Amino acid sequence: MRFRCFVFFLLPIATGLTGCPAGSGPLTDEDRAAIRETAAAFHDAAAAKDWSAVVQFYTPDAVVMPPNQAALQGRAAIREWYASFPPVTDVDLPIVDVDGRADLAYTRGTYTLTFAMEGAPQPITDRGKNLAIWRKQPDGSWQMAIDTFNSDLPLP
Repeated sequence: MRFRCFVFFLLPIATGLTGCPAGSGPLTDEDRAAIRETAAAFHDAAAAKDWSAVVQFYTPDAVVMPPNQAALQGRAAIREWYASFPPVTDVDLPIVDVDGRADLAYTRGTYTLTFAMEGAPQPITDRGKNLAIWRKQPDGSWQMAIDTFNSDLPLP
C-alpha cells in the first residue's frame, strides 16, 4: 500500500520536475508553413534592400553570426551591418529543412548572393549555407533569434 501511495502522489511531482518544458510539443505543419512564409517575406525585404523591414524579422536581442566577423547582437547592430553590406543585385535563400518544437525551431538552407563590390570589374556571386533558430512569439508569429551563414567558396 505504501508503494502505491508513493507512486500515486510522488510520481506526478517527480515527472513535473523532470518532464519536458512548456511549449515542447511537436512543431506543427501550420508552424512549419508560417516559418516558411516568414522566411519568404524576409527574402523579399532583403531583395528590396529594406533593412528596416529585415531587422523586424529578428527578435530584439537576436544574434547574427556572419563569417569572418564578430557576432552582432540586437536589431540596431544587425541593421547597421546590413546597411553597410555591398549593394546586392540578386539574392536567393531557399529553405532545405524546417524542424523543431512548438516554441523553438530551426531552418537550414542555402543562399546565392550577387553583389557589386566597389572597384570590382563585375558583380561577385557567393553561395553557401545558413542556419537560423526561430522563436515563437506570444502573438504566434516567428522571429529569428540566431542567424548564421558561411560560404561554400574558398577564400580568394
